[in-house]
Amino acid sequence: MSFFILIILFAALGILLGYAAIRFKVEGDPLVDKIDAVLPQTQCGQCNFPGCRPYAQAIANGDADINQCPPGGEAGIIALADLLGVEPKPLNEENGVEKANLVAVIDENTCIGCKLCIQACPVDAILGAPKHMHTVIEAECTGCELCVSPCPVECITMEPVATTLSLWEWEKPKSSEEKNS
Repeated sequence: MSFFILIILFAALGILLGYAAIRFKVEGDPLVDKIDAVLPQTQCGQCNFPGCRPYAQAIANGDADINQCPPGGEAGIIALADLLGVEPKPLNEENGVEKANLVAVIDENTCIGCKLCIQACPVDAILGAPKHMHTVIEAECTGCELCVSPCPVECITMEPVATTLSLWEWEKPKSSEEKNS
């Protein structure tokens, strides 16, 4: 008998929680979602925020400028400026400089399996176990370089992403000043 009472009680509580979830649903800010979609999702922290979502929230609130994301580069700044209806600005040099797309590479002969790189990686692109060799999942690596400094044996290097047909782009044309020099 008490078993059926518990079932009825849990069902009633489940219905109450379901109703509360629908009734008191908190809508996210659509502007933050749009800004976050433009950001490169490297979660590198170069913008002085712990990730892309907090940076997007700060931009939407007016607490941060649109030019603090080095991985997004000039294209990201222009996209944010278009989205927000403001003038593009040059990248803030205090946050870093725009670089080519990089990927972490671990020298597997030198790796001691300390796990410090795994703990530092914000996107879980490094795979390995304690006291065993680690490796980078290249497709997941965002090139944020956060795994390089914690490595005690300096077995992690950042290398340019290999150009494939899906990543290939036309070279930018040279300006008249570059042609004359």
